[in-house]
Amino acid sequence: MDSFTRFMIIAACAASLALSLLAACIATPAVVTTPLTEVSVPTAAVWDQAPFPVQVAPVSMPAFSYANVTPSPTLQPIPTPLPTPIPPTLQPLGPGGMPHPLRVRRLQFGVHAHLFWTDRATPLRLAKDAGFGWIRQQIHWKDQEGPPGFYAWGAELDTLIADVHARGLKLMISIVRSPRFHGRGGSDGLPEHPETLGNFVAALAQRYKGRIHAIQIWNEQNLAYENGGYVSTNDARHYVEILKVAYRRIKEVDPTIIVVSGAPASTAVDNPSVAISDIRYYSAMFAHENGVMRNYVDALGVHPGGSANPPETFWPDAPSPAQGWTDHPTFYFRNVERIRRLMEEYGLADIPVWITEFGWATRNNTPGFEFGNQVSYEQQAQYIVGAMRWTEERYPWVDAMFLWNLNFAPLRARNGEPWHEQASFSIINADYTPRPAYRAVQRYILEYNARRG
Repeated sequence: MDSFTRFMIIAACAASLALSLLAACIATPAVVTTPLTEVSVPTAAVWDQAPFPVQVAPVSMPAFSYANVTPSPTLQPIPTPLPTPIPPTLQPLGPGGMPHPLRVRRLQFGVHAHLFWTDRATPLRLAKDAGFGWIRQQIHWKDQEGPPGFYAWGAELDTLIADVHARGLKLMISIVRSPRFHGRGGSDGLPEHPETLGNFVAALAQRYKGRIHAIQIWNEQNLAYENGGYVSTNDARHYVEILKVAYRRIKEVDPTIIVVSGAPASTAVDNPSVAISDIRYYSAMFAHENGVMRNYVDALGVHPGGSANPPETFWPDAPSPAQGWTDHPTFYFRNVERIRRLMEEYGLADIPVWITEFGWATRNNTPGFEFGNQVSYEQQAQYIVGAMRWTEERYPWVDAMFLWNLNFAPLRARNGEPWHEQASFSIINADYTPRPAYRAVQRYILEYNARRG
């Protein structure tokens, strides 16, 4: 494929993102305000109906998503050499005399849920019953501030946080989408001035003190879509400056909040209008000011791949037998190992990893996610639990894992999109009944807790 054709395909994938994936972090009532209709929605019995072919060849490049699908298996030319690692200056203690970095006692399990403007009691009960200890909820900064310096938290966010707290679940807030008066060039990407986000996270931590336990600063910021339409390694360095300010302001209010860096998407693409590869973006972050970010984060956020590949497989030494999306490390869950080696190379080995999204798609009709049609509900269960077990046994440097996702199947079904890829990642059906993955995760966490005490 010539370079112009490749560029046009990648550009088309990026352009379609707003229509197909916006609900992943939406914090407005536009998504799920209508009741369930009488249309057919997927349940555990769906596999009795007209199954897809067992082998599905990829018909298009994967679109970008919160499921961390690599847009292209082909490495683009690297425009400049990677930065040379320089050992960082270490900070022995964090703010308030707390240990730095803040660590949890043992591996934590959480799940990403959408809890705005919907029934919260059912998904929160399901999360608790499954054994998850954490909820990850994304919020749009632009929905909470305006005009500049005035915060309109609203009863919906207040109640959401109160409901999670009442269930005895810990809460991670993932912050995205700047108000356009703060974003670079009037966009909703990363803020132009770090102190504007610092002011927001300080106000957030103060208002919900004791009820927010972790804050993640941005999401997949190596994607142009998440950065106002353009991204470069200079943005990675700017991101570290934002992280420094956000960390200080959060810790001034509540030094017990765990600050997690935004997780770059798992991708090999290097095209400023689409994405910067995860390796290049992490390298630029780690090299900035001799690794200074080590002093301004408690955990490094990572989003490994998955596609249709079993969690123990990896390219090139143990490739997956799946059809397509197999010939680059970024298609695999074990891509997290590449990121960890990079951390060690740059002297950040004492910082733990938080896997803030992982999961496997199943049957769906979203272009670019055809790999999910190779994965049955039973295989999804095996792969998810396999990744949890693999992490427990082999990654002592991972402190937390957040499954993508809990309840997008009911939400998408209410919008008339029961076969959307986001619904396919869910571990419950559209009618809130458990899929095999839910039961498998529930058993695994119960066994894990018995082993670990």
